[in-house]
Amino acid sequence: MLVLSRRPHEKIVFPHVGITVEVVSVSGQTVRVGVNAPREVLILRGEVPEKEDPARQGGPRPAALAAEAAANAQLAEAQRRELNHRLRNRLNTANLAIHLAQKQLEIGENLSAEKTLERALVEFQTLDAELASQGISAQHRTETPAPRALVVEDDANESVLLAEILRIAGFEVATAADGRCALDYLAEHQRPDVVLLDMRMPRCDGPTTISAIRSNPNLKGLRIVAVSGTQPAELGVPTGPLGIDRWFAKPLDPRRLVTELQRDLGVAPLRPRDDLQVCSTI
Repeated sequence: MLVLSRRPHEKIVFPHVGITVEVVSVSGQTVRVGVNAPREVLILRGEVPEKEDPARQGGPRPAALAAEAAANAQLAEAQRRELNHRLRNRLNTANLAIHLAQKQLEIGENLSAEKTLERALVEFQTLDAELASQGISAQHRTETPAPRALVVEDDANESVLLAEILRIAGFEVATAADGRCALDYLAEHQRPDVVLLDMRMPRCDGPTTISAIRSNPNLKGLRIVAVSGTQPAELGVPTGPLGIDRWFAKPLDPRRLVTELQRDLGVAPLRPRDDLQVCSTI
């Protein structure tokens, strides 16, 4: 122990460790001492219990903090992989259901096909809910506003399935049961970025709907994508400013549809799609 006598305001300097001790005042048996030291040097008063020192009571140390951060990162990665695994399984189930429904329709088992499509729909709805619960909505996954699509289809199952596929791909989707409903929607709501239009519908079919849209100056330039099992030549629908912008034949390839819509609208594919298998046919 080094014992030195110093008067008030005299200093003791430890140059190699950067510490200066100064006697501030002396009053009776009380001496006030000031200590100036680098931040990394811990200074404790002898009467303070050692447990009050975070470093000495087992508080976080750099090595412990690094280990904890690494463990948290590993846990987050494991959770991400588990989520992706569940999402892939749900998409695969929906994909199989859609393929099965297509085969059932081919052999005339319409009721069975309807039940199978309902199962696929449940998978898509569950998938969408799980994404929402994880905070992975389309709005969170893209920096630009989500593109808006209007699906015009009189078959309820097909309409809902296509809408869910587009939602998972990052679109905001509205549906209309036929051309008349579509025209009413366009008159009352914000203009979508694209209309996906079936051609064979009751009340107001595809060609009639296209003619009404193209003759409306408020809808000038609205992108119209035909989705139909009928060829354009059979319906006399032109391609271009007075007709349709694109034509996708049924049965649809959803991967191609989504990819080309995103490209046409200048929308970047969502990052989670790298890990997911999108259904190949409807």
